Amino acid sequence: MPAKATRVAFGEALLELAATNTRIVVVNADLAKSTMTQKFAETYPDRAFNVGVAEANLIGMGAGLALSGWIPFICTFACFVIGRFETIRLSLAYSHANVKIVGTHAGLGIGEDGYSQMGMEDLTLARALPNLAIIQPADEVETKQAVAYAVDHDGPVYFRLTRQAVEPVSPPGYTFQFGKGAVLRRGSDVTILATGGPLSNCLKAAELLAADGLQAEVINIATLKPLDEELILRSVGKTGHVVTVEDHTIRGGLGGAVAELLSELLPTPLKRLGVEGFGESGDPKGLYARYGLDPDGIAQTVRKSLNR
Repeated sequence: MPAKATRVAFGEALLELAATNTRIVVVNADLAKSTMTQKFAETYPDRAFNVGVAEANLIGMGAGLALSGWIPFICTFACFVIGRFETIRLSLAYSHANVKIVGTHAGLGIGEDGYSQMGMEDLTLARALPNLAIIQPADEVETKQAVAYAVDHDGPVYFRLTRQAVEPVSPPGYTFQFGKGAVLRRGSDVTILATGGPLSNCLKAAELLAADGLQAEVINIATLKPLDEELILRSVGKTGHVVTVEDHTIRGGLGGAVAELLSELLPTPLKRLGVEGFGESGDPKGLYARYGLDPDGIAQTVRKSLNR
């Protein structure tokens, strides 16, 4: 299976699901082409709406549609939608409105567009809100299954999707389970917990570490909220060391969630690998290398955390 951006897989899944579920509607903030919902709008013009560059209206309209019995997917860049935090807080989370927020172009992986377009702190804010589930799928297979799940999920969901193509990591026969992580590689020396874009690099890093005699257990955390605490504690209890990897600020995202969990239940040496400070413009692969999210950078972080 070739590499594919999760935003592309989302657009394909939504179009397919809408053929049999007439309650699905899409609301865009003037970015249908970028969020990959243009084909949906062309196929189902009566179920597609564009509010223009007005993200608060995007959220409010989504809430109204949900409370009227529709299943709205409201779509824009991650950084733009999370910028309307107060509207999400009251209109969606507090109201438990059945809205699916789709934030594309997340993290450093968007590349040359630079920090002003990067969703870099969105998970930190989304995690703070009660009732809001958070899903960040790792590849095409997982994205399509997660979108199908979200249609039936009762309540608001935040999807975090990539602009860049990501390599497939889901094993044969994989089934997405909400709130559950997936072990992609077994290991005994260190647990690597990762989400979204960097996952394929984590698997490559595990191969590099294996050459050094280190066996890394790599776990895909697609659901960041609720977190699969049981799986994480079981793996960390076995390995005794953990590294989190994410294309997001290290504060408040996956690393923050894991730090909170371990500090309360299983104090463990933890290294958070993510973005320090603001992102910048550049080639996506080059940016991953600059911030240590490439295979070599991840492997080096693991070695340092183990004093190896």
